[in-house]
Amino acid sequence: MPTDIVPIRRALLSVSDKSGIVELAMALAAKGVELVSTGGTATALREAGLTVRDVSDLTGFPEMMDGRVKTLHPMVHGGLLAVRDHPEHAAAMDAHGIGTIDLVVVNLYPFAATVAKGAGRDEIIENIDIGGPSMVRSAAKNHAFVAIVTDPADYVTIARGETSLDERRTLAAKAFAATATYDSMIASWFAFADQGERFPQTLPLVLTRSGDELRYGENPHQAAAFYAATGPVARGIGQARQVQGKALSYNNLNDADAALELIAEFRSADPTCVIVKHANPCGVATARTLVEAYEAAFACDTVSAFGGIIAVNRPLDAATAEAITGIFTEVVVAPDADAEAVTLFAAKRNLRLLLTGELPDPRRPGIAAKSIAGGWLVQSRDNGSIDEGALRIVTKRQPTSQEMADCRFAWTVAKHVKSNAIVYAKDGATAGVGAGQMNRLESARIAAWKAKDAAAEAGWPQPRTIGSAVASDAFFPFADGLLAAVEAGATAVIQPGGSIRDDEVIAAADDAGLAMIFTGMRHFRH
Repeated sequence: MPTDIVPIRRALLSVSDKSGIVELAMALAAKGVELVSTGGTATALREAGLTVRDVSDLTGFPEMMDGRVKTLHPMVHGGLLAVRDHPEHAAAMDAHGIGTIDLVVVNLYPFAATVAKGAGRDEIIENIDIGGPSMVRSAAKNHAFVAIVTDPADYVTIARGETSLDERRTLAAKAFAATATYDSMIASWFAFADQGERFPQTLPLVLTRSGDELRYGENPHQAAAFYAATGPVARGIGQARQVQGKALSYNNLNDADAALELIAEFRSADPTCVIVKHANPCGVATARTLVEAYEAAFACDTVSAFGGIIAVNRPLDAATAEAITGIFTEVVVAPDADAEAVTLFAAKRNLRLLLTGELPDPRRPGIAAKSIAGGWLVQSRDNGSIDEGALRIVTKRQPTSQEMADCRFAWTVAKHVKSNAIVYAKDGATAGVGAGQMNRLESARIAAWKAKDAAAEAGWPQPRTIGSAVASDAFFPFADGLLAAVEAGATAVIQPGGSIRDDEVIAAADDAGLAMIFTGMRHFRH
C-alpha cells in the first residue's frame, strides 16, 4: 500500500524550458537529494555548481542517435514503475541493480512553438518528444510512490524534499493532461497540416481552462467555464486583455465573440461600430469618425442597445467613449484605447473594456463544433465572402452605386444575424434588423417595425428603410418576404438565389422596380 509521505532521495530532471530549474535543483540538493539529469539540463546544473549524475551513468549506455535515445531504458523506467512494497518488484530491482527514482521533473520539446514559427517538416518532426512523455506517463502511473512535475509552477510543491499522496495524485492528473495535450497537438498537425485532412477519423481536441469557473452559464442554474484553444490560435476574445470591470460571464463572452466576429469583417473599412445583444447585431454603422459610427449604430435600435456589447474597428477615443457612457453597456471591445477613453470608462465600474490588438482575419480557416445529444456536429467555420465577379444582377433595373454599396454592407451584417435573417441598410448604417424568426416574412416585417420605432424615437420624418437596401441570408422561398421589403421602402435586394420560385420572385422585383442581386452563397446561422 502506498504511504502518504514519500521522501525524495533521487530526482531525475530533464527539461526544455529551464526557467526555475537551477533554483529547484539547489533546493533539492540542500535536502540531500541525488540529482540525475540529461543533456542541456545537466550542463545548466553543473554550470551552477551542482553535482549531477548523467543518465548514461545510471543506464550504462551513452546518449545516442542525436539524443533520441537516452532515458528509454529499464534502469530508468524500472526505477519509476516499480511498486515499492511488491515483493516480486523489489526482487527484480535487487537482481538487476535498479534504484528507485522518487521525483521526475520534465517539460517536453517545444512542438507547438516550432510549428508556430513556421519551421520545416524535418524540424517539426525532431521536436516530437518521445522519452519525455514516456517518463511522464511512467511516473504518473506510479504516483503512489513517485512525484511527477510537468509545470514549473509546481516546483514550490516539491522543493521541500518530500511529497504527500494527495500532492502526487494532483501532479499525476496534471501530467496526464499535459501528455494528452501534447499528443493532441501532434495528431492535429499531422491530420490538418501534414496530411491535409478536413475531417480526420479522430478529431484531436484538447482545451485548457482559462482562469476560474465562470459565475454561471446562460442561466444561473447552469455551471460554466471558459476553455481556450491549445496551441497557435487566431487572436480572439479569449486572448483579449481586460482593462477593467468585473469578471466576464458566459453570456458576456458569447456576445463579445459575436461582436468581434462581425467587427472583424470591417477591419480594413472606415470607422465602424457594432452593437450586439444576445449574439445578434442590433445596430451597425460605418462613418467618417468612430463617434459618428457609434451614434448611427445606436440610432438603429436604442432599446436593444441597453445592456449590449459594443465593438469598434479603430482604437477607442475619448469622444466615442463619452458617447458610449450615455447608456449602460456590458462590454466594449476595441483593438486599443487611448488614455482619455480608459479614464472615462474607469468611472463605470461594471463596464468591461477588452482590448484585442489586431482584429482577427474573418477569412481565416478553422472549425466550428456544436454538441448535440450523443455527439458533436463539426463544420468548417463560415469564412465565405463574395467578390464583384460572383454577384449576378437578375432584374431589369441595375442597382445604383449607392444601392450596391448598401447591399454589400447589409449582406455583411446579415451573415452574423441569426436565421431567418433580414437586414435593411442605408448609407452605411443598418436601418432595421429582423433575426431568428421561423419564416422570412416575419423577419422582414419585424425589421421594418424596428425601423419605424427608430424613426419615431429620433424624430426623423420617415424610417430609414425608405430607399434602403435589404439583405436576406437565404433565398426568398416565396415573393411575400420580398413584397414586405418593398412595402417597407427598400429599393434594392441582395440574396443568395436558388429557390425553385426564383422566377416568381424576380418578376415581383421587376414589377416593383427593384434592383436585385444574387450572391450564390447562403449564410445560415442557427
